[in-house]
Amino acid sequence: MQPKTLKTKIFLDSGDSDETKEIISLLGFLDGQTTNPTLISKNPYAKERFKRGGKFSTKEIYDFYKQVVKEISGLIPQGSISIETYADHSTKAKAMFEQGKEMCSWIPNAHIKYPATKEGLQAAVQSIEEGMRINMTLCFQQEQAAAVYSATKRAHKGQVFISPFVGRLDDQGKNGMDIIKNIIKMYKDGDTHVEVLAASLRNIDHLLYSLKLGADIVTAPFKALKEWAQKGLPIPQDNYRYNHKNLEDIPYREIDLTKNWQEFNISHELTTKGIERFSNDWNKLNSFI
Repeated sequence: MQPKTLKTKIFLDSGDSDETKEIISLLGFLDGQTTNPTLISKNPYAKERFKRGGKFSTKEIYDFYKQVVKEISGLIPQGSISIETYADHSTKAKAMFEQGKEMCSWIPNAHIKYPATKEGLQAAVQSIEEGMRINMTLCFQQEQAAAVYSATKRAHKGQVFISPFVGRLDDQGKNGMDIIKNIIKMYKDGDTHVEVLAASLRNIDHLLYSLKLGADIVTAPFKALKEWAQKGLPIPQDNYRYNHKNLEDIPYREIDLTKNWQEFNISHELTTKGIERFSNDWNKLNSFI
C-alpha cells in the first residue's frame, strides 16, 4: 500500500510490461513509467528476435514500441508514460517534433522525451504550443534545467518534466545526486511548472535520497523498486544520510531563470554520449541501418 507520507510520484524505468505488472503487485501502486530506445531494445521479445538474427524494419520498430507503451498505458491508465523520440547528432527539431506528435497519439497519457539540447528544446517549445506533454531527458547540469524552465514558461504544471541523470555522473566520479538537489533548489522560488524527475537511478540509496530531497518524481529500475518493496516501502526520516562514497561534489550555481533559454550554455559531453548510446541501441534493432 502506498505510504501516506509519500509525496513523490514513483515511476518504473523499463520497456517491459511484465515488469510493470510485477511492480504494481509488489508496491500496490505505480504512478507512471519511463521508456527509451535502450530499454525497448532490452524487451524480452526484442532480445529474443535479435538473438535469432532477426531485426526490425523502421516501421516495425515504431509498431513494436507503440505496442509496448499501449500495454503499459493500459496497466497505468491514470499515470504518465514517457516515450522517447529517435535522435542522433544530426536530428533536427522539426523531425523530433513530428515524431513526438505521432507518438503522442499512441496513448492518452504520454510525455514525449526530447534530449536537453538546442534542437530538443526547439522541439519542446513547439510541443508546448501544441498542448503536448514533454519530458526533457539527458540532463546533467543546472544550465540545461534552467533552459528547460525558460523555454517552457508558458506550460502548465504537469506538462513538463526534467530528467537529470544521476548514475552516469556517478560513473565519472561526481556525486550525481547533487544535480537533483541543485535543480530542486534552483526551481524552489519558481512557478513549479517544471517537475523534477530523478532519473538514471541505480540503487535503493539513490531512490531514498531522491525522496528525502523532495523530487517531484523518481524513476527507478525494476531491481531497485523491488528492493524498496521488500524493505516495506521505507520513507527516509530527518536523520537519513546519503553516503556518496567520496564522489566529487557538484557545487550549486546561482542562475537567472528569467533569461532567454537560448542564452544558456547547455552543451554537455554526457548528453552527447547519451544521444549516441540511445541512437545506437535503436539502430541495432533496425535491419535497414
